Amino acid sequence: MAQKFIEIEKKWQKYWRENEAMYAAKDGTGKPKKYVLVEFPYPSGSGLHIGHAFAFTGGDVYARFKRMSGYEVLFPMGWDAFGLPTENYAIKNKRKPQEVTLENTDNFREEMRRLAFSFDWSREVNTTDPKYYKWTQWIFIQLFKNGLAYKEEMPINWCPSCKIGLANEEVVDGKCERCGAEVERRTISQWVVRITKYADRLLSGLEKTEFIDKVKAAQVNWIGKSEGAKIRFKIKDRQETLEVFTTRPDTLYGATFMVISPEHQIALELGKNNQEIKEYQIIARSKSEMERTELSKEKTGVFSGLWAVNPVNNKEIPIWVSDFVMASYGTGAIMAVPAHDQRDFDFAKKFGLEIIPVIESEENKNNNQIPYTKVDEGKMINSPKWDGLKPSEAIKVAIEWSRESGIGEATTSYHLRDWIFSRQHYWGEPIPMVNCKEHGWVSVPESELPVRLPEVEAYEPTDDGKSPLAKMTEFVNTVCPVCGGDAKRETDTMPNWAGSDWYFMRYCDPHNDMVLGSQEKLKYWMPVDVYIGGDEHNTLHLLYSRFIYQFLWDVGVVPKEQPEPYFKRISHGVILGPDGARMSKSRGNVVVPGDVADIYGSDVLRMYLMFMGPYTATIAWNEKTVAGVKRFLEKINSLAMSVAKENELTEEAVNSQRKVMARAIEGITHDLDDFGFNTAIAKLMEAVNQLRGQRINLEVFKTLVILLAPMAPYTAEELWSQIRTEDDTKSVHLARWPIVEKETVDDDEIISIPVAIDGRVRGQLELRLKELGRESEVLVLAKQLETIKKWIEGKKVVREVYVKGKMVNLVTV
Repeated sequence: MAQKFIEIEKKWQKYWRENEAMYAAKDGTGKPKKYVLVEFPYPSGSGLHIGHAFAFTGGDVYARFKRMSGYEVLFPMGWDAFGLPTENYAIKNKRKPQEVTLENTDNFREEMRRLAFSFDWSREVNTTDPKYYKWTQWIFIQLFKNGLAYKEEMPINWCPSCKIGLANEEVVDGKCERCGAEVERRTISQWVVRITKYADRLLSGLEKTEFIDKVKAAQVNWIGKSEGAKIRFKIKDRQETLEVFTTRPDTLYGATFMVISPEHQIALELGKNNQEIKEYQIIARSKSEMERTELSKEKTGVFSGLWAVNPVNNKEIPIWVSDFVMASYGTGAIMAVPAHDQRDFDFAKKFGLEIIPVIESEENKNNNQIPYTKVDEGKMINSPKWDGLKPSEAIKVAIEWSRESGIGEATTSYHLRDWIFSRQHYWGEPIPMVNCKEHGWVSVPESELPVRLPEVEAYEPTDDGKSPLAKMTEFVNTVCPVCGGDAKRETDTMPNWAGSDWYFMRYCDPHNDMVLGSQEKLKYWMPVDVYIGGDEHNTLHLLYSRFIYQFLWDVGVVPKEQPEPYFKRISHGVILGPDGARMSKSRGNVVVPGDVADIYGSDVLRMYLMFMGPYTATIAWNEKTVAGVKRFLEKINSLAMSVAKENELTEEAVNSQRKVMARAIEGITHDLDDFGFNTAIAKLMEAVNQLRGQRINLEVFKTLVILLAPMAPYTAEELWSQIRTEDDTKSVHLARWPIVEKETVDDDEIISIPVAIDGRVRGQLELRLKELGRESEVLVLAKQLETIKKWIEGKKVVREVYVKGKMVNLVTV
């Protein structure tokens, strides 16, 4: 049977390729639009992995469903092909990255065609195509012209093996996530983008989206907006002050020491003449930010020899140097309150520093060995200026006191840092800037874009921290666009994020040579209605791309009607290996999509991926269930032999079958709208089981095939070719999605609704179809069931959820 699936695939792949226009999105048709976007992949040499297949199948099922429902659907695909993995692979195999990328994208495209993804290939983009990265460079120039891109010497994570600067998220446990080498800290001149200017906009813009809570939380937490105060501490016997940002100025009386980062200007000055501080700074430079700020790590530090004066009581307190404070966060200095902060407490205990509690509650009244950190409970003690107040009240009083005293003021701080943009490697977009001795950094004229990445024989990274492009004198040496004098090109390239920060806009108008995208087309297609991607991109990719979009909105590139790029974000789940562990070659538990399709056919793979569990869940691969899905498709194929001839069935039999299909249409339509692919397939299976063993009306069977089409495109297309008449569309994928005919619905039909307590089914509620919509009555009936009463007796029901016609869930405490 597997061989039959494969023969059908080849037949319809040829037909679809010859008729690709059926999936092509048409601009401005007047039809309602749906822009369905899946994250474009990095095309690795190993081909599509199971995660790609899972994510893209979900997007494809939804896109096909909406296309058949009468929407103009944009469902595009492209390649995020610049970056370190391709460069490393090319170096290892002594090949040019350009050749590797072309080979990999060709392979990916064929694998995607095999899995029947209905992408609009006429809009394909590739971040390594000069016609594409011309506009990536154009965006950078606009950032520079608007004061949002600047160059600065700064410490970064450096991988001595890959010989490249790494973003914080690319460092895991102090090691390069790519090669596993220990990461160092180096100070390098970098291009930086002022994303911090958009911090508040990035927060408020979330209100215009329908991102799920965990996606919004990822964005909010990364931006990390904190309200607090800046407080200035005098330094004994010195002119300068030490400024700190704190969200807890109420605890000033409990500040018993100060800590500055090893990179703080005062520490750098002291390190010139203090060997102990100098050695400590060298050690700190070898650690990543994540390693330094890990809460559970043992605290280390060196006394600076300086003393600060606590402005609230004029008490002299020591200033320490420690790597758990980062120069890039806040002011690079903190006031330490060990009685009410875990890090400060651990540090104080190790170095024998004073601990003074300034908040008292029942929880810590008789125990000062555990730091008490709650804001809304307890009262202030040992704090003469605000004793007796609640901490939340004391914060306001302390801020006002600091303002009146001239030693501080209310301010806002952010976790978000400006975006380190440049990379010291070859395979990336050239940064379109030149450096002139007279005029400094000047952007390349827009008429000269793109600045093409030259092909070279040797592109290995260098030990001196410079891009391999720095060796190419023909590329480097140029003239200043302002004065015509000698100038040098920037030889760093852009990060892997650059091309992916705006690709969703280019899909709207991919062949436009004059502008990034026409206002008319961007207005029609934007925002992206549904963006499907993984948890790993819910923070930085989403943040960077929203920032770029908001900037382009400000400069008039994006229509004013669309202030946010994405309306909805679906965070798809993860597929584990058959052993329940994350898939990896070392474990030997990797499932390769192509191998599964070779055995069972692409339709079985697609349907299993959508049936194995909720689309957002983490689920283990199960070969037995794959075989079960195969048997289901065989059942549908066998039903084709049972299609009745004209007038063979009684009116009663036909009406009975139509009622089966009416329930299937209603349930499957609802589920697909909510990305409930597994439950949609379950309802399809139920309908097939109800129709088996009898002769089937032709129109009923056509409806069944249409419902199957988004999930199993090959099987549906083959069956459609056997049963369609002259009045039908040539392809089932051009057929209209069925709607429920009212006359087929029996209002008195009884159905069973599962009732769950805290997510576990504890009973069944029998209801007539006409009763399904009465939410309040359904919830009352559910709680009156004898099987349910015992589970909620003595408990408080804090939430009642009724999903119409599907289930009731009661949440208790």
